[in-house]
Amino acid sequence: MTRRSSVDYDWDESDVRVRANKKGSRPRTKERPAFEDAEVGRVVTVDRGRYTAVIAEDTDDERLVTAVRAKALRRTPVVAGDLVGLVGDTTGAPDTLARLVRVEDRRTVLRRSADDTDPVERVVVANADQLVIVVAAADPEPRTGFIDRSLAAAYDAGIDPLLCITKTDLRDPAWLIDHYRALDLDVLTSGKPGAGLPRAAAAEDPEGLLAEAPGEEPELDPELVAQLLSHLDGRISAMLGHSGVGKSTLVNALTGAARATGGVNAVTGRGRHTSSSALALRVPGAGDGTWIIDTPGVRSFGLAHVDPDRIVESFDELGEAIAECPKGCTHLAGAAGCALDAWVAEGRAGEAGAARLESLRRLLGAGREEEAPEKHLGG
Repeated sequence: MTRRSSVDYDWDESDVRVRANKKGSRPRTKERPAFEDAEVGRVVTVDRGRYTAVIAEDTDDERLVTAVRAKALRRTPVVAGDLVGLVGDTTGAPDTLARLVRVEDRRTVLRRSADDTDPVERVVVANADQLVIVVAAADPEPRTGFIDRSLAAAYDAGIDPLLCITKTDLRDPAWLIDHYRALDLDVLTSGKPGAGLPRAAAAEDPEGLLAEAPGEEPELDPELVAQLLSHLDGRISAMLGHSGVGKSTLVNALTGAARATGGVNAVTGRGRHTSSSALALRVPGAGDGTWIIDTPGVRSFGLAHVDPDRIVESFDELGEAIAECPKGCTHLAGAAGCALDAWVAEGRAGEAGAARLESLRRLLGAGREEEAPEKHLGG
């Protein structure tokens, strides 16, 4: 058989063979499906790559669905409170998985950083209307620095703050209430014996030296629970606080849940972590849309993502003074032309003005050379 030469062969486009793409025979496109048929659900908890969401909320068809995140969202944080689009098996039947393909626009985002120099933001909860800052009057000691940070983060996120003080049978919280009196801030307190420790332990240990036994449920003042319930009605509220302040105990009383509770280490004065992940819970008997998001106890609440002027504005009684400060003022002690000192000296920040200014400067100075000692009381 004679082989024909290419010289006497008529070539055309059909004779051209294109080698397959090494990464696949079909070129990729940046276009993504819109998933217009996705069902919208509210994320109630996140656990090791599994997302539990409630679909058809407050209807007869309401159900819980477990989902995995789509690959396209692998760099997108999904947290409790998020509204998400779900496709696939959304029946909620046992051993089924849906696919989480979209995160809806968030109304509010509560964020924090690991510390004041860490540029990485961490989303705590999404779509919250209210931040309930829970502190104990004693055991563990309340830290005004933590409260100030929480307030700054709440105001920056557009979330209404609420301060809830537990264990007031162990110590009078009047000094703490006075510290925030000049703020437009609702403060709730418990006020009956047994609010912080089991009734028997409170009687035997009036100084509050004994820690609660892990898992032992302290009694709560019913009046505090009722007051808090009235503030939660019809809103999505995030509960934030150090371990051991009674946060999960409050959540259990309000929702009928069985979140683990723990006491305070008698040596370190710190609470034991009992909640490992954020969990959104419905409040029985309250209006539609009433949710509590119980967050794990926090050790630190960094504000690296918040502009310093926004931090000053979160101190209501001092915020107006920055208009009289020179441009670029750090508002720290010794800053040239800073108007905060004169503002406080003239009594325009209230009786607790000096203490509040000290708290502000301690907060602003974190991560700077002017930073106060790490173990400063209330820092």
